[in-house]
Amino acid sequence: MKEPLLVLKFGGTSVGSIERITEVAKRVALFKDSGHRVVVVVSAMSGETNRLMTLANQVDTVPNERELDVLLSAGEQVSMALLAMMLNKMGYPAVSLTGGQAGVITDNLHNDATIRHINTGYIEALLQQNQIVVVAGFQGVNENGDITTLGRGGSDTSAVVLAGALNADECQIFTDVDGIYSCDPRIVPTARKLDTIDFPHMEIMASKGAKVLHLPCVCYAWQNQVPLRVRSSFSSGEGTLVKGSDAEFGVYGIAVQKDLIFVEVDAREVDALISQCQLLSIPVWSVIEQTERYGVVVKESAYGRLALVFAEKIRNSDRVSSLSAIGTPKSSSEVQGIVERSCELLAGAGIDVFASFAGNNYTMLLLKPDVVEKAANIIHNKFIVSEEVLEQQQKLAVS
Repeated sequence: MKEPLLVLKFGGTSVGSIERITEVAKRVALFKDSGHRVVVVVSAMSGETNRLMTLANQVDTVPNERELDVLLSAGEQVSMALLAMMLNKMGYPAVSLTGGQAGVITDNLHNDATIRHINTGYIEALLQQNQIVVVAGFQGVNENGDITTLGRGGSDTSAVVLAGALNADECQIFTDVDGIYSCDPRIVPTARKLDTIDFPHMEIMASKGAKVLHLPCVCYAWQNQVPLRVRSSFSSGEGTLVKGSDAEFGVYGIAVQKDLIFVEVDAREVDALISQCQLLSIPVWSVIEQTERYGVVVKESAYGRLALVFAEKIRNSDRVSSLSAIGTPKSSSEVQGIVERSCELLAGAGIDVFASFAGNNYTMLLLKPDVVEKAANIIHNKFIVSEEVLEQQQKLAVS
């Protein structure tokens, strides 16, 4: 009978220094000692991807996409090699692999690639030799052998897809927080840690800006029923388990996305602008069609590419942030009620709402970046931790 297999992913903060890499190695060794086969996926050391991106921008404000992938992939390779060195020094045989060496095959989209499949033969052979396998996250190779990267947070996706391909018993994501919270606790100090959350709501939270898990990672885990747990690198708690599709009514969490740009055009150019975004594979965060404002909201990182080909038709561009309340409403009228109450609360605090949207399991507000954190605290306090909400939850628990 084979030993149980775990895929462990450690984020940038977890491997941010030699001291922290030493602690990661000790934790990996504990799993190995307890009778597990272990595959480790690592991110770049904290701040390293930003440093490399800054260097690229000093060369070209819109760097060549292929060469940018070659550059950015180096960050994870530093982490994987250092961790493998540390494990070997401690007496635990370990081998580090780049995404390409690990058999991670992607499509041809540079800077935001999608994993097509993973050839697991080499990893499985190393595991049979009792090796700990350390894989560089965030990267793979396309059919031509060119290095590709998966976009920010892509190491999570690397880990989950590897776990699925290897039929791992569990994929554990280790980060600098001890689980998934109702909002980023660095933004909302009263945020509550969730013991469990269902995949549908986790997917929406990730898609609307919650940074704890990369969106493709959540989608893949949901579709393939990969057991997924988020834990802290710095404590021994059980973290948050993401599983299933059942959810209770109410607001689960608040997600904030800061790095957005509202691209304003004439009303007659909106469809052309959306088509251009599709041609450039730029996700559209939202479409705004108001009495005096027309355009789309895209991520700031993608705006440069859009401006290069559409500059003559862009009237204006403004930085904005989104604030989304994620949860299961009892009715469509309740969704609209959340939007209206949110706008009233924020207006009372002197915060203007740029635009508002309502989906099946979320409501989203667009705000100026300098007020979004204040707004997040107001909305979180109202819909998640207020006495009214807690009393309703207690009644439901009793019934």
